Amino acid sequence: MVAAMPMDVLALPLPSETDTARLGAMLAGLLRPGDTLLLHGPIGAGKTHLARALIRASLGHDEDVPSPTFTLVQTYEAPGHEIWHADLYRLSHPDEVTELGLEAAFATAVCLVEWPDRLAGLAPPDALHLRLSAEGEGRRADLTGGRPGLLAELDRRWHD
Repeated sequence: MVAAMPMDVLALPLPSETDTARLGAMLAGLLRPGDTLLLHGPIGAGKTHLARALIRASLGHDEDVPSPTFTLVQTYEAPGHEIWHADLYRLSHPDEVTELGLEAAFATAVCLVEWPDRLAGLAPPDALHLRLSAEGEGRRADLTGGRPGLLAELDRRWHD
């Protein structure tokens, strides 16, 4: 039996907002406490839309999920774990991440981080990176990293 090679990049076309929400809901079923999802992309790329879909799917109901642009962090109680949704756009120094308590949450919660470049070297080494970019009329998601097997499982579920 030959072992499967780890996947470097999983590229998923997201031609509509529905597809972006589908990806968020699918990730909700795969992420577990201690997983961090780093959401990369320019303003308007769909980072918050994807995070909302993920959070709502995790909670199991249609919850009001505001953007954490001004609060910096919003937390949610999903069955069996917390979800931390952070928007670091307004941070000016990585030390502010520590003040938010985000480093501790990386170990115990599912963490969704918009504008992860503000983390500097504080991002968990096994974080899942999701980069959203424009593609045609929609967008594209390029995923890298994550704990072993996560990208392969996402790829399998996406194409089922």
